[in-house]
Order: sequence, then structure tokens, then C-alpha cells
Amino acid sequence: MTFIKKTLAASIAVAAASSLAVSTAQADMSDGEVRIGYLADMSGTYRDLAGPGGLTAMEMAVADFGGSVDGAPIVISSADDRNSADVGANTVRGWIDQDNVDMVGGLVASSVSIAVTKVLEENNGLGIVSGSAASSITNEHCTPNHIHWVYDTYPLANGTAKAVVEQGGDSWFMLTADYAFGHALEADVTKVVEESGGEIVGGVRHPFPTSDFSSYILQAQGSGAKIVGLANAGADTVNAITTASQFGLTQSGQQLAGLLIFLNDVHALGLEATQNLLLTTGWYWDMDEQSREWSQRYFDEVGRMPTMVQAGIYSSTMHYLKAVEAAGTDDPETVRAQMADMPIEDFFARNGSIREDGRMIHDMYLAQVKTPEESTGEWDLYEILSTIPAAEAYRPLSESQCKLVQN
Repeated sequence: MTFIKKTLAASIAVAAASSLAVSTAQADMSDGEVRIGYLADMSGTYRDLAGPGGLTAMEMAVADFGGSVDGAPIVISSADDRNSADVGANTVRGWIDQDNVDMVGGLVASSVSIAVTKVLEENNGLGIVSGSAASSITNEHCTPNHIHWVYDTYPLANGTAKAVVEQGGDSWFMLTADYAFGHALEADVTKVVEESGGEIVGGVRHPFPTSDFSSYILQAQGSGAKIVGLANAGADTVNAITTASQFGLTQSGQQLAGLLIFLNDVHALGLEATQNLLLTTGWYWDMDEQSREWSQRYFDEVGRMPTMVQAGIYSSTMHYLKAVEAAGTDDPETVRAQMADMPIEDFFARNGSIREDGRMIHDMYLAQVKTPEESTGEWDLYEILSTIPAAEAYRPLSESQCKLVQN
């Protein structure tokens, strides 16, 4: 009888201690939950490079983490920003004011990301930008409240444009999406081309998004440039390449340089239209066993191989959750500092770290699209030519205009 009483008392004490530990842990998580908002273009130009597939990648990360942090459930909200800075900013403002969202992920169109990160700075929130390309996001538009994860226009220019000029493509005509991302990519490419001994002989900016590229391709043909640089992305890039093919641009001796090409673009266009195209990427599903293993899991969920952005969304979400666990809180400022203290070495990022400007630097890769003869399957699309080391891939801090960097 005494033994039973003692055992029961001990059990009650253990249960009470466990309950207290969980409630204490949850008390450090605002609202007793870790709340994440996923914001992306879910239906338009950039749908396939992040979109619903990026949300699936985020959900996979949450599931792999166990669905909770120290007993606090992880809850995801999602919204379609429709590539509108106003829609994106208002959505995030509502998430912060009404739902107490702790972190906003996804973030694709650069104009949306710049607007959203201003809202996050004003409200002491936290954002992880995975889909946007503009290098200005951690340069003149840097804040202490966001991290730029997957890639940006600086390595795109230093990878693709530099390689093309070195191969003799020294005169360029730029076809540019007329908003923050296109402007940043055009500026970075112009600098690299000129520093490499080439020249920009002309250019034109097109509305974002647009479907009719006829007049722009005609201007490019009339420029006499050896290279037509596409400073756009998503469906705009696909439409530009399709129109160039219809107008016989490459057949007449000019070459296209796709400065931001995603796996889904090459898949949509086919190898016949894209073979031998040089591109810079932050990741490729078939680059090693670790990448293949995760990508196969993703394929089983979605029916498509992941883009670098979708892989990056998984990677950044997992790093965020590890930081919340290590910090014991979802307080944005504390978690942001914890994330910067932890190196990133996973299936997505090699030699990854977060700098003071919020740029997550990691190895980037110069790749070439395979020919139809070289490809062994539907998604066997790239050959990795070389690695651009993390320390060399991104804009040096010595050139930074970020207010957080002491130069």
C-alpha cells in the first residue's frame, strides 16, 4: 500500500513537472504557438518557381521538425500576394496586427519583398526572403528584420554574364522587366559586362508581367548585339525565349543569355529550345545524393522536381525552427540573432552563413542546360560546370550600402 502511494505520488510529481515544463516552454512562445505566414505569387507569373510548391516545401519542413517547438504547435497561414506590393504589405500588416504571425516566408517578387520588409521593420517582425532576386534587398533596402536566403542578382551577373563575355559575347542588348528586380539585375549585369571588357549597346524595359514580346525582340534583333540578355523571370522569360525562337533570333547569329532561369522554365520550354544555355543557380536537385534524396520526397508530394526556391524555402524554414528551439523563444529579434549564430550546412546550402546585412551566403553554381541527346530523363536538365564559392558569390561587404554594415 505504501509502495503504491509513493509510486502514485512520484507519478503525479513527474506529470506536474512535465506539465510545468511544457507550459513554461509554451509561455516563451507568443500565443503558445509558432506562427508562420507563407506569402507568394500563387496564381500568376511566378507561380511555378515558388507558389503552391513552396508552401508544400514549408509544410514538409514543419512535419520533419515534428510539428511543434518545445510543445508549442507550428501553425502556417498562407496568402496569394498577386505580385502586388500593396497586397503583400497589407496582408502582412494584417497577419501581424490580428494573428501575431512570428515569421513571414516565401516572398518572391522583389517589389513585394521590399514593401513587406518595411512593414516587418516597422513592427519588429521577421521575414525570410526566398524567391526574390534583387540584390538591393540586403543592400540599400536592408533591415535588421529580414534575411535573404536563396540567391540574388549579384551572383547571377557574376556567374552567367561573366562566363558569356569570357566566351566572346562582348556586346549586349538588355531586355529588362520594368520593376525593382529587373532594374537590379540590369545594373549588376551592366557592371560585370563592362568590367569584363564588354559593352551594353542598347536595351528596352518591358511591363511586368507581359505576354507580347514581339516589339522587344525586334528591337533586340535590330541592335546588332551578339548577346540578348534577359533580365526577367518566370513566365516573362518563357514568353521572351518562345518569341525569340519564333522570330529566328538565334538562327540569325545572336545568342540569348537567360540571367534568371529556373528549372521549371527549362522544363516548360524543352531542351530543344534551351540546350546549351548558361545559367547560374543556387542549387540543383540532382547535384548530389543528399539533394536527390530530398527531391524525390518532394516529387512524391508534388509530381515535379523542386526549383532552387522551393528547396530554399524548406532549408530556411528548418533553420528558423532550429533557431527558435535553440533560443527557447519566438521573439523575432532573439531568433534573428540566433539564426545568424548558427552555420547553415544542409542539402540546400553548402558553406552557408548569415552576414550582418542579412544576406545568407552559400556556394552558387554555373550550370549549362543539357542537349536532348545528353539528357537521360524528364528532369535531367542541367550539368553543373563549376562552383562559385560562398565568399566570392555575393556582393562584398566593402561595397555595401546597407545601414547595418560598418564600412
